[in-house]
Amino acid sequence: MTNEKLNLTQTWDKTFAKSPKVEHVKKTFHNRYGITLAADMYFPKTAKGKLAAIAVAGPFGAVKEQAAGLYAQELAERGFLTIAFDPSYTGESGGLPRYVASPDINTEDFCAAVDFLSVQENVDPDRIGILGICGWGGMALNAAAIDTRIKATVASTMYDMSRVTANGYFDSMDKDARHRQREALNAQRTVDYKTGSYALAGGLPDKLPDDAPFYLKDYFDYYKTQRGYHSRSLNSNGGWNVTSALSFMNMPILSYAEEIESAVFIVHGEKAHSCYFSRDAYSKLKGDNKRLMIIPNAVHTDLYDRKDIIPFDEIRDFFVKYMQEQTYEF
Repeated sequence: MTNEKLNLTQTWDKTFAKSPKVEHVKKTFHNRYGITLAADMYFPKTAKGKLAAIAVAGPFGAVKEQAAGLYAQELAERGFLTIAFDPSYTGESGGLPRYVASPDINTEDFCAAVDFLSVQENVDPDRIGILGICGWGGMALNAAAIDTRIKATVASTMYDMSRVTANGYFDSMDKDARHRQREALNAQRTVDYKTGSYALAGGLPDKLPDDAPFYLKDYFDYYKTQRGYHSRSLNSNGGWNVTSALSFMNMPILSYAEEIESAVFIVHGEKAHSCYFSRDAYSKLKGDNKRLMIIPNAVHTDLYDRKDIIPFDEIRDFFVKYMQEQTYEF
């Protein structure tokens, strides 16, 4: 197994300020599909011995220089070794064609991050957790359902990408609408093959229409402004390949959420359009080591970067409590 040589940016190009309390280094690792992933590793400057470790990814269509990196740095300030990584086909990570999303491969990306962390000399392999933001919150739960090495999982402002792709927002699509969507996506496959390139779905518009729904304004305020824009972010620019939606329509990622035995902490904003994903996912979970926290008055992107709102201390306490061998009651 070899890592592809990636062209990694060595300058600080994050959407958040660098912490003086934390060391930062660039890393690469590979998943079992042979794709090399790019990551930023953070750890406290005062760290000694083997640390508990956390892999962070998301939001869906973002890069590690955005919210994932902020979460990773904040948790490193609180004593963990963390990595924020770009999922396959995105950001500085490898994989061709570019800008593909996959419920299987993106779940594997989390498991591959656990592989990488497990063999680091300064990591305790029995104390590894994961944290997924937005669409990667759902991927994190899917990873927790299959990877028993993961001791604790946090899903923040979670999306179930398979559900929203197959059913639309608030489950508004019926089977006829799904059939029409499949027809359009498969027609696009033919066009893509003829042209030898993959059409992009388009990220957020450069200017919002007057009648834009609130969730679109919420995303625009993060991805298209100085607050969260990044040149490698799909949402800030051209978006995913159109045909990425096909596999999500047919592969529900939370099918075995009720079988997750490790600890899970789900955090969501009360006013977020997406809050129903977290409430419904939490209702599937079993055992006495599961927790749901609803943040009053917070919207979806507040949990991307609002350090005054994101419950970093509660997330730290959760990981500290559960990232060790314990027996749970189910």
